[in-house]
Amino acid sequence: MFATVARFSATHRRWVIAAWMLLFVIGLAAVMPLFLRLKYSNGSGTSESARGAAIVDKATSMGPTAVVLVKGPAVNASATRAAVQALTAKLARVPNVTGAVNAYTSPDPQLRARDGHASLIVVSLRKSAGMMGQNMVVDTMRADVAGSVPGAQVKVGGDAGAMADNMNAAENDLLHGTLIAFPVLLVALFFIFGGLRAALLPLIAGLSAMAATFIPLFGATYVTGLAPYALDVVMLFGLGLAVDYSLLMVNRFREARATGTDVVGAVQHTVVTAGRTVTFSALTVATALSGLFAFGDPTFSSVAVAGIATVLVALATALTLIPALLAAWGAKLKAKARQDAEDGLFGRLARKVQARPLVAALGVAGLLAAAALPFLHVNYGLGDPRTLPASSQSYQVDQTLLASFPGMQADPIQVAAHIPASDPRVGAYAASLAHLPGVAAVSVERGLHGNVSVIDVTPTGSTQGTTAQHLVSVLRDHRPGYRTYVAGSAASLADFRAEIASRAPYAAAWIALATFVLLFLMTGSVLIPVKAIVMNILSLGATFGALVWVFQDGHLSSLLGFTAFGAVEAWAPVIIFTFAFGLSMDYEVFLLSRIKEAHDETGNTNDAVANGLQRSGRIITSAALAIMIVFLGFAAGQTLGIKEMGLALAIAVAVDATLVRCVLVPATMTLLGKANWWAPAPLRRLHRRIGLHEAPSAPASHARPAAMRLPATAGPGASPSGELVSTEANREEDLLPIA
Repeated sequence: MFATVARFSATHRRWVIAAWMLLFVIGLAAVMPLFLRLKYSNGSGTSESARGAAIVDKATSMGPTAVVLVKGPAVNASATRAAVQALTAKLARVPNVTGAVNAYTSPDPQLRARDGHASLIVVSLRKSAGMMGQNMVVDTMRADVAGSVPGAQVKVGGDAGAMADNMNAAENDLLHGTLIAFPVLLVALFFIFGGLRAALLPLIAGLSAMAATFIPLFGATYVTGLAPYALDVVMLFGLGLAVDYSLLMVNRFREARATGTDVVGAVQHTVVTAGRTVTFSALTVATALSGLFAFGDPTFSSVAVAGIATVLVALATALTLIPALLAAWGAKLKAKARQDAEDGLFGRLARKVQARPLVAALGVAGLLAAAALPFLHVNYGLGDPRTLPASSQSYQVDQTLLASFPGMQADPIQVAAHIPASDPRVGAYAASLAHLPGVAAVSVERGLHGNVSVIDVTPTGSTQGTTAQHLVSVLRDHRPGYRTYVAGSAASLADFRAEIASRAPYAAAWIALATFVLLFLMTGSVLIPVKAIVMNILSLGATFGALVWVFQDGHLSSLLGFTAFGAVEAWAPVIIFTFAFGLSMDYEVFLLSRIKEAHDETGNTNDAVANGLQRSGRIITSAALAIMIVFLGFAAGQTLGIKEMGLALAIAVAVDATLVRCVLVPATMTLLGKANWWAPAPLRRLHRRIGLHEAPSAPASHARPAAMRLPATAGPGASPSGELVSTEANREEDLLPIA
């Protein structure tokens, strides 16, 4: 199959390139329709907070509220009062606004600041306007409030403002991250490859993969809901993976050209060898991402759908577009001979590690374990306004509410029930809640549809602080004489954390099992997959420790341009785990494919490790450098969630490509020796039948007929190097001469 794809892509390169150009254009055209169909979710529909939110949503015609902060002059000044009244009337006339109240028209004292120099206007938006319509309302309101109250600062925040600011900040971060990453990446690739054409290949593949991925995502929105951060995944991950795969393919092509093979033959050899490695790698990454489905949460499902689509499209570019571009430009790319351990830096490094393998293994493992210690005191948040850029109006409004408005400093915890608000039990229960420790205010919502009651319990402190979390537990442990559903932001965080804790073992087990199977099919070993999983856990532990040390504890906050608030996003460790695990296995596959190839040629494990690291070390570190540039470009953004993910993934890649692949893997494989390749007899027989490997490492001579590719002494399923290959690899199409 791989040889057929290679021949088609090389001989029909113009059609293949044209097809990808068409997909690129269609993908860009699909961005806006896709964007309009994206929507946020309320978490898992089975959680109590989600069911409570559904009850509230069905009972009210109002959408999110916007909070307009008027800060500066005395609230009681007549000029201020008249200006605020006029502004309130103007905001009430904005399309998709259902009502607006201020500190003068509402008896609620919570709309006035303690110091008497700030007040609030609460604006209700129409629910049917949808996310994009509500964001447009916020933009209109911000234009209307500018200069509306003499001598005052007027800003728009609240739930509606935070939603709009979050989307705008994410879009800006993606744009700025791309603008930062692309030129730096181009310069880095130029020096890696020593030429502009070779440097452009990964970038062309990356752009094509990103644009084309928008097409299946648009189709997916008709089957399942996708959140806006699905686009973040495509931008962040698509470019990096396409660059990784392109580097591997171009390197194999240059090696093939160094043997004197013509361009078309070198393309075929590249796809038959490196194409198999890329396919294994893509399957491993997609498998890791599929573990997110185990959580049953729309947040993780959106990321999984976007991530898997990105991986598969990146694989398609590696197997078709890159070969077509190599066929078109290959004659002008520099050839580079395959190296052995004595030829370069990575081979010498492997030999030094092999001289003291136990010291190297224990030293690196101890360092990674120590780096993981900060994760033991991790604290989580979920969608907190403080994750927004400090320059955003929502962030500034939230900080003022926290400091000056005791009853408005936090979003309320909502207690919903299927009984009318007029029922005496509701009033009695609400009155009892007012005396609980940590409660700032209690109110019963009016004007709801159907037999539904909602009690708003506002906690002291922040929306998702320890007081709010404790109140959620109290409200759930001490319920009234009727069924209640505790919802709201704090309840959603509690349910989200519980959901992660209960589902994470299943997701981890699936990822570990699937990874074990894929690596076993590749190597025929039982120990190598187990060792790879253990080393990845060590590497990820160090990454999580750095995540907490930087973003929760606030170290390097001034350098990185953010304000720590004592928590990390609850979704971040799960997303980082799956993406970083997939990328780690990506590099593991790159390295193991070369080690296995060398071992099949020589039968000597130590030489195979040294030669394999020399042949793949530069590709792994170059790919890691390239993808780190992409991740760090997004880490330079202003949204704390994207910054967390970008920096953590950059750290994970750096640790994995250096300490793990260049030191820990050679050390542990040297210690294990021949045991690296051990498997029980039944599994060895199974691997002989269904195991998959790369094809022979060197292109065949042009004058040699296909039948001579298998020596007379070779058994069925054996390559010229003695390597066992799959039945598919023995098909005639894979055994044709390269020329």
